[in-house]
Amino acid sequence: MWHRIHRYKCVVTAFCVSLALATIAAFPARAETEGLDPYFKELADPSEQGWARAEADIRRAWSRSGSATMDLLLKRGEQALDEGDADAAIEHFTALTDHAPDFAAGWNGRATAYFMAGLYGPAASDIAHTLQLEPRHWGALAGLGAILEEMGDDARALEAYRASFALNPHQQDVKDAIARLEKAHQGTAL
Repeated sequence: MWHRIHRYKCVVTAFCVSLALATIAAFPARAETEGLDPYFKELADPSEQGWARAEADIRRAWSRSGSATMDLLLKRGEQALDEGDADAAIEHFTALTDHAPDFAAGWNGRATAYFMAGLYGPAASDIAHTLQLEPRHWGALAGLGAILEEMGDDARALEAYRASFALNPHQQDVKDAIARLEKAHQGTAL
């Protein structure tokens, strides 16, 4: 029985991961985030001195839903994540995604909470939603890389990490993940 359940979870997770990967290329930037284009350009340049400000401006824009109530749910979900309470975070982010389904930060927050809880299929599904709303969400792509790496799919994990790093080359953890996977598979085809 356990093997059947495990196999089912793997199939569901693989489907969600495939959906998230397909989403990366399928959706252009949305009109609401097109105003962030100059910041993304600045952020993507590894030699740019103002990258930290550009990153902060993007994060600030991503965290604004347009509703004080939704912003409060986001804040409470993030606080629960900071406290390591994945269940509470999932509840807050679920309320947020129910009431503000076009707010990428809610989907990404819940994906993070699901990942913390070891629920990779739901995490990958929420990453797909995040990327539909904001295809340039480097954090969602890095999260997808972490899920794929946990599943042992190093080739696709490397693809997701590289996509994240191309958007924001100032992420040391992503840079380390890329180096780790490249070193582990040096001389082998991924």
